[in-house]
Amino acid sequence: PTEARTPTEPRTLTEPRATPEPGVTGETAPVAARSLLPPGESDRLGERLHHAVAGFVDAPRASVEEADRVLEEIAARFADAVAHRRRTLRTSWQEADKDRGTPSTDTEQLRLALRDYRELADRLMRL
Repeated sequence: PTEARTPTEPRTLTEPRATPEPGVTGETAPVAARSLLPPGESDRLGERLHHAVAGFVDAPRASVEEADRVLEEIAARFADAVAHRRRTLRTSWQEADKDRGTPSTDTEQLRLALRDYRELADRLMRL
């Protein structure tokens, strides 16, 4: 999903790369170009936060408490998602060569892993 934004605003975590590489689709997109949260998770958390904000007039303290719980859950989900992505990236270049029992030295595989690390790190630093 894309959002209306000025050219200087960063892409969101769920937004695809502005200039995908040739032949890159949603399935083959670099790790950082895919959403960190499962489909629908962002919507569910957004609805909870909206509900907390909408209820502020009637129950200010309960609204702030709910917003705190939503933020805690978002932070935990992102931490879990980043840890999972890191494990996936590590597996892509650390899997042993079946014949020699050594880490991969395939330059193209390592290049792609480095690209995905860089893109994910850049995206996280823009949060």
